[in-house]
Amino acid sequence: QAQLIESGGGVVQAGGSLRLSCAASRGTFSRYSMAWFRQVPGKEREFVSAIDRTTGRTNYANSVKGRFTISRDVNNNTLSLQMNNLKAEDTALYYCAAGGLGYNPKTYSFWGQGTQVTVSS
Repeated sequence: QAQLIESGGGVVQAGGSLRLSCAASRGTFSRYSMAWFRQVPGKEREFVSAIDRTTGRTNYANSVKGRFTISRDVNNNTLSLQMNNLKAEDTALYYCAAGGLGYNPKTYSFWGQGTQVTVSS
């Protein structure tokens, strides 16, 4: 089991930055790879970024590559997503996820409640 709690969302102007955090229950990072997804109403949940449990290797959606950075603090059980140069199309509910593989949200077993990011143009 893993418990995930996101924070850090808010309203920001286009071109600005936000840093999302995901507090995970102890041992989550040693057991599971982690990822960020996002979703807007009426659309499917979309992969944003992931970090491998063992290697720490990161992957990004093309739409955020070069602007977003995923990282983890194993000692503090925190997953982060640094988002720079935000665009209006980044507006979504952002979710932290664990226990899955790659880009497919259906493979992930554990989810946070989500944190809203709104980018005004």
